[in-house]
Amino acid sequence: MSVLSEKAIRATIRQLQKQHPEENPERIAQRVQQVARRWRRGDGGSRSFTTFCTSHWATATERDTLFARFEDRLQHVIGNLHHIYQRLNYALHVDTGPLLPVDLLFAGFDPFAHFTDDLFDSRLAFVILLNFDLPTFEEKFRQGSHWNRRRWAEVRLAEIVAERIPARAKQFRTQQYTRADAYISDYNIYMDRVVDASGTPLFPEGLKLISHWGLRDHIKALYSEADALPRQRVIQKIMERVITQTIPRQVVNQRSYFWEPFSNTLRDDSGKTVSPDPEESERYWRLLEVFRGEQAIDRHAAVGRTLIERRFQMDREIPEAEVVAIIESILSAPVLRDIAHIIQQRLQRPLEPFDIWYTGLKARPPLPESELDARVQNWFPTLEAFQQQLPEVLMRLGFSEEKARYLAAHIQVEPARGAGHALGGEMKGDKTYLRTRVPRGGMDYKGFNTAMHELGHTVEQVFSLNDMDYYFLHGVPNTAFTEAFAFLFQHRDLDVLGIAEEDPTAEAWNVLQEMWSAFEIAGVSLLDIRIWHWLYEHPQATAEALRDAVLQLAREIWNRYFAPVLGMRDQVLLAVYSHLIDAGMYTPDYTLGHVLAFQVRDYMTDKPFAEEVERMCRIGRLLPAMWMQEALGTPLSAQPLIRQAEKAVSIVRRSK
Repeated sequence: MSVLSEKAIRATIRQLQKQHPEENPERIAQRVQQVARRWRRGDGGSRSFTTFCTSHWATATERDTLFARFEDRLQHVIGNLHHIYQRLNYALHVDTGPLLPVDLLFAGFDPFAHFTDDLFDSRLAFVILLNFDLPTFEEKFRQGSHWNRRRWAEVRLAEIVAERIPARAKQFRTQQYTRADAYISDYNIYMDRVVDASGTPLFPEGLKLISHWGLRDHIKALYSEADALPRQRVIQKIMERVITQTIPRQVVNQRSYFWEPFSNTLRDDSGKTVSPDPEESERYWRLLEVFRGEQAIDRHAAVGRTLIERRFQMDREIPEAEVVAIIESILSAPVLRDIAHIIQQRLQRPLEPFDIWYTGLKARPPLPESELDARVQNWFPTLEAFQQQLPEVLMRLGFSEEKARYLAAHIQVEPARGAGHALGGEMKGDKTYLRTRVPRGGMDYKGFNTAMHELGHTVEQVFSLNDMDYYFLHGVPNTAFTEAFAFLFQHRDLDVLGIAEEDPTAEAWNVLQEMWSAFEIAGVSLLDIRIWHWLYEHPQATAEALRDAVLQLAREIWNRYFAPVLGMRDQVLLAVYSHLIDAGMYTPDYTLGHVLAFQVRDYMTDKPFAEEVERMCRIGRLLPAMWMQEALGTPLSAQPLIRQAEKAVSIVRRSK
């Protein structure tokens, strides 16, 4: 806490007000208080504080030069620290071969850990706080729409030093996330060793699926195959074993044994039964360690006192109640029962829990998936081919040749260790990294669909960094917005492949699929939020208690929202989502991303895709509500998606 007396602070304010009568006296008082609240014993006494404030106060004209200095200098500091981060995490993010123990140590080395400390120790942070406003969450909501872009850029600069968190606490948090990320990124199941009760393998030789993404996507792919139901049920049981932690350690990233998931039986190559060694609670121990990392930050936070506050007030800048209301409006939408009935008719069987991932609503392309795979493999036989063809992919989305080559020159494609991700730059001119998987034999259609998602991220990252008027406005309002761009690109995958949609009801079917997908991830998002509330309500919990709580919360959400739609109770499948473990309440951004992507796509129906993407990416990191108004002229809401889903049900029923 500050060691300054109120008397010393008031004296400093009066002295500055006397020296600068042209300035707003309330603004002087506010900014001096900003410095005082973060002044520590090691920064000096009252005299040093007063001397600093009177020496470094900038007039209106001087503040222009001061702001330009910080834009230039901090861009290089942040950008180069980000280069170091990329390199330290390279083995963890990029498939360069087996991970070494030292790779986790490198990834746990946070080059940003001392960044804020150094800004305060050098007193640069105090210069920022003395000369630029740091409004509260509530003030931004009340006043932000009246600020110009330069004022918003100044606010974003000040927010860099809003918290004075010790480097040791940041380093500890980074280590916990790194360990959880490594656990998740290397959690593969060798499906060719999964057998039925008679010992017969159920899946093709060489099939290895990461949990949960690969397992989920294989369930989706099986809908197009005959007699898929037994294999889908097996995958669901594998997921349940992961969630309940009854999965044997011997089958995680190992192929030494044959495994029958329902009986949880292991046999070696000779047929001898082997005792399973269940994980028990390791998955939840990883989450608990992430929670401990966030607690280390909580103890020093001045603004976001919990991860929950930091996520909603600082990262998303949308009140928690508003986000939960959007999530619950999706989960409670009556149209979901109509969609479930349509799915049941299509499947010609009662629904099963894994049908939350049903993809058969999406308008079917004119080609079967095998031909889609062949087309994609022919175009992208290697990762290098995908890199080389990026300009062509972008031009097929409507970007001019010049713009497509500009974007492609800033995007580097690399092999992902996990399911795939995008990593943007932090200094103008930097490359953004598109990490995806291309198996031996070439990219398949599912991989291409995922790569298109990551391409959406990278295009946003290139535009919102390199084409931004103020550096401190680069990016988008929050993660949901970059997810929205990713979903937009993913939705255009068939356009890129040159496959035209001829079905007049296709868009209606796609809307139903979008609503069903939003339903699934909304359940995961609500579970994620409730898990973190439970953690803060039970700060001394064991991993076993956390496991039991997650299972109970998953059942409660399922029974309230999913059981009335799908027809079965007490399911835990929502808890399989891997980002529940390693991403610190990230999944609500996916739901918001679905909602926003639909609103943007609906808005862009009669507008040029590429031009609108570029325009929206260049709006920058304003408040989400302001971004929505400038980009679309409407607030963020699930109601457009719900209303269109209701219309789509009518269209589909009339077409029969």
